[in-house]
Amino acid sequence: MKELLEYMVKELVDNPDEVQITEEEEGDKTVIFKLKVAENDLGKVIGKKGRTANAIRVVMRAASAKRGKSSIVKIID
Repeated sequence: MKELLEYMVKELVDNPDEVQITEEEEGDKTVIFKLKVAENDLGKVIGKKGRTANAIRVVMRAASAKRGKSSIVKIID
């Protein structure tokens, strides 16, 4: 799961080396991914009206559902 998120985000940003993802388990079935990118890449990850961020979250939810879990993606400033 973390690898999928990392791949998607690194393809979007100009500074892929600055992508940081931390993974936290919350309960048995929920995983929280905290995503941190370079300040100048933040707009690319969020997108217009948050559409890119929502698309990333939808893909992660679908991938999590296949594994019987749920996921939350938080973008850290």
